[in-house]
Amino acid sequence: MPRGDKSAYTSKQKRQAEHIEDSEMERGVSRDTAERIAWATVNKQDGGGKASGSGRRPAKKATRKATRQSTAKKTARKAPAKKAAKKTTRKSTASKTARKAPAKKAAKKTARKSTAKKAAKKTARKSTAKKAAKTTARRSPAKKTAKKTTRRSTAKKATKKTAARTRGGNSSRSRAG
Repeated sequence: MPRGDKSAYTSKQKRQAEHIEDSEMERGVSRDTAERIAWATVNKQDGGGKASGSGRRPAKKATRKATRQSTAKKTARKAPAKKAAKKTTRKSTASKTARKAPAKKAAKKTARKSTAKKAAKKTARKSTAKKAAKTTARRSPAKKTAKKTTRRSTAKKATKKTAARTRGGNSSRSRAG
C-alpha cells in the first residue's frame, strides 16, 4: 500500500475527513494543509483506517496509549500547580489573620464609641432633669401663690356647685312630697 493511500478508511471516515477539510478551507487554510489536518483528525479520533485487514489495530489501544500519555502530562503539570496552590492557601490564611487583627481593633473601637455615646446620653438626661428642677425652684413666690389660689378657688367653686345641687335636689323633693 503506497503512502497516502486512503483505501483502508471506511466511507464514514472519508466523509468526516472531507467535512473537516471543507471547514478548514473556510477558515482560510490552504487545500494541502486542510487535507493534512482533516486526515490527522480522523486518525486521532479512530486510530487510523478501519477497513478490514490482518495488520489493523483496534482504536482502543491507540486511545489507551494516548490517554496514558495525556495523564502523565497532566500529572506533570499538576505537581507545580499543587505547590503553587498550597502557597496561595498559606498566603491567603496569613492574609486573613492579618485582616482579622484590624477588624478586631475596629470592633473594639466601635464598642468603645457606643459605650461613650450611651454615657453621654445618660448625662444629657440627668442635666435636663436638673434644669427642669431648677426652673421650678426659680419660679417667683408670687407665681406659686397665684397657682395655689387658683387651685383653691376652683376647688371652692366645685364644692359650691355640689352643695347647690344637693340643696336644690332636696327642696324639689320636699315640694313634690
